[in-house]
This record gives sequence, C-alpha cells and structure tokens, in this order.
Amino acid sequence: MAKTEIFTPGNFEQENHWYPTVINATIHPMIAYFMELGSDRIAERYCHLHPGVNKGYLQQLMSYRPKYYQLAGTDLLHVTTERGNRQMVVIENNSCPSGQKSMPLLNDFKENGGYMRFIEQTFAPLLKGKRLIEGGLCVVYDKNYMEASGYAQAMSDYFNETVYLIPYYLGDTDHVKWEDNILKSNINGEWKSFRACFRYLTQKPWSRLPLKSKTIIANPIVTCLAGGRNKMLADKAYSMFNSELEENGLTISRPETIWDVNKNEIPFWVSKFGGRAVVKIPYSNAGQGVFTIVNDKELEDFMSRDYEYDQFIVQSLIGNYEWSSTGSKGKFYHVGTVPNAKLESYVLDFRFMIHATKDGYKPLNIYARRAAKPLVKSLDDGTHSWSYLGTNLSFKDKENNWQSDISRLLMMDRKGFNKLGIGFDDLIDGYIQTIMATIAIDKMAISLYGVNGNFKKKLFQSLNSDESLINELM
Repeated sequence: MAKTEIFTPGNFEQENHWYPTVINATIHPMIAYFMELGSDRIAERYCHLHPGVNKGYLQQLMSYRPKYYQLAGTDLLHVTTERGNRQMVVIENNSCPSGQKSMPLLNDFKENGGYMRFIEQTFAPLLKGKRLIEGGLCVVYDKNYMEASGYAQAMSDYFNETVYLIPYYLGDTDHVKWEDNILKSNINGEWKSFRACFRYLTQKPWSRLPLKSKTIIANPIVTCLAGGRNKMLADKAYSMFNSELEENGLTISRPETIWDVNKNEIPFWVSKFGGRAVVKIPYSNAGQGVFTIVNDKELEDFMSRDYEYDQFIVQSLIGNYEWSSTGSKGKFYHVGTVPNAKLESYVLDFRFMIHATKDGYKPLNIYARRAAKPLVKSLDDGTHSWSYLGTNLSFKDKENNWQSDISRLLMMDRKGFNKLGIGFDDLIDGYIQTIMATIAIDKMAISLYGVNGNFKKKLFQSLNSDESLINELM
C-alpha cells in the first residue's frame, strides 16, 4: 500500500513526471502556435469558416469563468460522413483528466510545464478571496502517481511550503477522514487538517469526497456527478445547453445517445442502431465499462454478465464506413490516422485538457491515442471489436495495478502529430467542442446546488435515478 509522501520546494525533476519518450520530444510548431494563439483570433477563424455562428456569443463562451469545473479533459473522435463532412465529436468529459505526462514542453526553459501553469493560473487564484480554514496543502490520488506527484511538487514550489501527496483508495479510513467537512490525514501519528487540495480520484470518487466541503477542492465532487464522471448526466447537460447554443449557430456534437436504459432494454436499442452500438456503464472511466457491440456474439457476451449499476446509456457506434451505426443524422465513420507503410490506418481519439483562468478556459494539454489494431473494411462474427475501436491506454495488470500502454500514445511532437491527419482548423473545432461540453457540465453542477449552497438531492435523483449510484454518495 502506498504511503503519504512529503514534497518540499525546489525539487522538481522532469523524469519523475513525464513519460521517458516525452521528455526529449520537441513540440510540433502547429501545436505550439495553437496553444499561444488567443481566444479572439480563434473565434475570428472559427466564425470565418462557420458564418452562421454568433461571434459575440462565442467570445462570451471562451471567456466563461466556471464556478466549479476548474480542470477538464474532453475526449473527441475525428469523424466524417460519406459526403466528406469532417468534424470533432465529443465522446466523454473527464473531471480528473490525465495529460501532463504526455505533452512535450511548450517552453524548454519552463521545465515544470503544464503542472505549474495549472497551479499558477487556476489553483492559486481559486484560493484567493476565500475564507480558508487553518491547514496545509495536499494532493489526494488513487491512480496516476506520475501526474499526481507532479502537481504536488509544482504546488510546493509555487506556495513555497510543504505539500503532502496522500493515497486515498476505496475503503481507506485509517489515514484519511472528513471531520466537520474538513479533510484530515494521519501524518506520522498526528491528524493534520488541509485548507485546500487538488484531487486525482477516479474510482467512485463520490464515495470518498463530500458534497459540501470546507477544504477547497479542485475539482469538487459535483463536477463528477454533473457529468465529469457521469456519462448519463453529461449527455443530458449537453442536450440542455444545446438548446441555447443552437440559437447562436453552435452545437455540442456527440454520438446519438439513449439515456436511462435498463439492461433488458439494451438488445432493442442495439437493434435500432442496426445491430451496432456502444453500451456504457455511465460511471466508469479509463476505458472500463465501455462495450462495443458489432455482432450477436458481443451482444450475448454483454447480456450474460452481471453489473453493479442498474442503468446504462446506448450510443451509435462510429467505426469504419461499412460497419458504423446509422442514426437519425446518418452515418459517421473514423477518419483515422494517416496510413502507414503497410497502408494501415488506426482509430484515434484526442484528449483536450483545458483549465480555468481569469480570462476564461485556456488549453493546457493535448495528446492522442490509437487503437491496438488497424481499421478493417469488414468484421466477421468472431471479431472482438474493442481491439479496433478502444483507444484508452490504461489497463490493469495481473496484480490489479493500473498500467499504461504507451506504445499507442500519439504525442504532439514533430513525429507523432504528422500521423494524425488533422489540420489547424480541426484543432480549433476540437477546442471549441471541449469548451462547450465543459461549460454544459459546469452549468449542470450549478443547477444541482441551491442558493443556500445545499446539494439538491431530489433534483439529482430525478435526473439520475440509478439507486446503486445514489447509495454510493458520501
């Protein structure tokens, strides 16, 4: 079992917080240019290509300052239609996103990279003007030690004080507790209080973080429940926000999605999508709880298992042109990577990480991931479709520990970016989709709290009636 670690100022070492292949990589000039472009120029370019968009409204979105959602990562697919209409499609939003360890430095002389940008531009301002309790600073985590420790070291360097990196797994009660809504941890036999923390809790975080906290948390747990770790409510948030966006020529693009589906209803909806669909447990992450179904065998395998939650979402499947779902908006299929020497093209997804600043959301990191096997024109009945469509790098080894398959990581360096088959305007499209999806979830989070700051549990239950989830709330 991991132990609490202590980080002190002046000890940031790159090799501890980036993948080895990333440390010596040189960022692609287009990515560097995009990261520094600025909101006004991005809005101008986007509206030039989409003349029906209300530019003033888009600029308001890009300067939006969230109440809850300070750091977000959106996963997007680069898709097209048979008529060549290419676009970025939102797959999910993540309130504990990884990405720092996968992004080459923007500036070789700022060796703490995006870790320090987040602490300096987002975390530190979050504490200003607040009535803070007496206590220290910490990072709590249950996964991704490499990045969690990077945030802890950057936090220590910025605030010039000791920062504690605290492992906090499901069921941990011996060294972490909440007392009067204050986070406390047993440090060398003494319970220490914390005035603020950055949290990287991915597995059922609502079972360990309270709905109301005197310790400042980035991100607070409501961001998970409102959509950052809840695919069900995320899609409802997108639908609600789209009614406003569409009046201004915008929309959050995502696969056609059916909510609140009971297990016994899944075969019906898979059939409605032409026998090809994606079924998701709404509250899982890291590629867990996502099932791609392209034939009867995969549907039978899914239906034969037991699951800990009662409700699912079913989405149209985006694959190759010959075996994608046909929904109400037609058929989308993957653009894929640029063909390699074997003329193979792979499914890939993009992770856009954004963070809240005084000027609105700004890009923090970008990376891409590819599937294990190249796309094929047809699938036989025995094919395991996940190997062609699944892009997440996380997996559990034989000891049930999280590992990453970095052989499928596509960095934003000079070599990796050229494989992606995307251009500057695709980056802008993905960035704006990320901003809109994140704002939708922040607005949902705001609606879940009343004027008095109390969580509206009845409203949440009306939107997300899965009793198994309700019973897990701390």
